[in-house]
Amino acid sequence: MATDAPPPESGSDTSPAQLTTETYIEVQASAEFAELRRSHRSFAFPLTVAFVTWYLLYVLLCNYADGFMSTEIAGNINVALVLGLAQFATTFLIAWFYSRHAATKLDPKAAAIKSRMEADA
Repeated sequence: MATDAPPPESGSDTSPAQLTTETYIEVQASAEFAELRRSHRSFAFPLTVAFVTWYLLYVLLCNYADGFMSTEIAGNINVALVLGLAQFATTFLIAWFYSRHAATKLDPKAAAIKSRMEADA
C-alpha cells in the first residue's frame, strides 16, 4: 500500500521513542491526564451548550417572531440582521477564548504529560 511508512533505520538516534499501548493506558489512567481532560471539558462543554442554545434561539426567533425580528434599528438594519451578525461575532469570540484557554491551561499540561512519556520511553 502506498501509505505504509518504511521501517525505521536501525541505530538512528533521531527517531522518536516507540511508546507501547500500555504506556498510553497508564497515562490515560493518571490523575494528571484526568485533570487535563477535566480542564478541557469544563471549558468546552458549557460554551458549546451556550452557543447551540444561542443559535437555536436565533433560528426560532427568525421562524416565529417575525414582528420582533423585522423591527428596524437604523435605516434598513433590523434586529434579524444584527442578531445574525452577532452569530458570527460570537463564533470568533468563542474561538479566541478557546485558543487563550488552550494556550494557558491545556498546552502546558499536555506538554508536561508528553515530555514525561518521552522521558520514560
